[in-house]
Amino acid sequence: MNVHTPPEQLKPKDFASDQEVRWCPGCGDYAILKGMQKTCADLGLKPETTVFVSGIGCAARFPYYMATYGFHTIHGRAPAIATGVKLANPELDVWVIGGDGDMLSIGGNHLMHALRRNVDLNILLFNNEIYGLTKGQYSPTSRVGTRSPSTPGGSLDAPVSATLYALGSGARFVARGVDTQQKQLPEVLKRAHAHRGASFVEIFQNCIVYNDGAFAHFTEREAAQEMQVFVEHGRPLVFGKEGRKGLRLKPGSLKLEVVEIGDEGPEAAGVLVHDETDRMLATLLAGLQPPLPVAIGVLYCDPAESYERQVVGETAPPPVEGDLDALLRRGHTWTVE
Repeated sequence: MNVHTPPEQLKPKDFASDQEVRWCPGCGDYAILKGMQKTCADLGLKPETTVFVSGIGCAARFPYYMATYGFHTIHGRAPAIATGVKLANPELDVWVIGGDGDMLSIGGNHLMHALRRNVDLNILLFNNEIYGLTKGQYSPTSRVGTRSPSTPGGSLDAPVSATLYALGSGARFVARGVDTQQKQLPEVLKRAHAHRGASFVEIFQNCIVYNDGAFAHFTEREAAQEMQVFVEHGRPLVFGKEGRKGLRLKPGSLKLEVVEIGDEGPEAAGVLVHDETDRMLATLLAGLQPPLPVAIGVLYCDPAESYERQVVGETAPPPVEGDLDALLRRGHTWTVE
């Protein structure tokens, strides 16, 4: 009699490779790596069917440190190569890793097309608002006035908002996380994985060497409660140490404002309830600027059929009948002897 023994549940350490992790001490990438390994274990992913694809930059070393399949590709092209991987084998879990420079500068075009096509990829953008690997030049997300080796007088460029870019490109799932929030980040990554289609997650990540403290105004412990609003579908947009602040539409406009919540509760104060299927609300949340809080969590989720399922599934166009050799030789052709 054969006894079926279920496979042992893998632990986070089982997703850690034997490679020495080589990031600067204190880099936020360590925390993201830890959160990712926990996510893989919690989801019960199989190393043999999981793939990490990266471009160039500090974040791009990620595949070396995961005990899965991985590709360390070329600058900005990770979404394009990952698209090929997914189309070749739609059953694979494919994760795309890149920094703000890699994804939004040379890779902006490839990111846009992966999102608009809705390829079933989990795309993680590590945003530290700087180029780290090449020694601190300003990046597409660097703020005006950022002093760097390439902008010694301060950057003049208006920065790109990664989440607004994703929404504008037609992404069906857009979320945010923070590197050090080890309870919330894995939950956001699990939601991204559950979404069938392109999932885009911007992760605020600290570069301790070239841009230390860029997000301290909302990530430091003493500031987090007052400067972050965790968005959850069906729940009021409430924040603050005692939950006494909320977000509502400013009367007569399509802008958000902070309102104090009295004893009557959020509804009486006009606080909005988060609807993650509302693209307009997601756009307003993604565009919040200080002194308003930063929105963290799943901003937008509205599933649609993924690209690779349309290519290989029942909705794919029927194959064209005919002779390929005859087609290639039709018309003006030459024979070289």
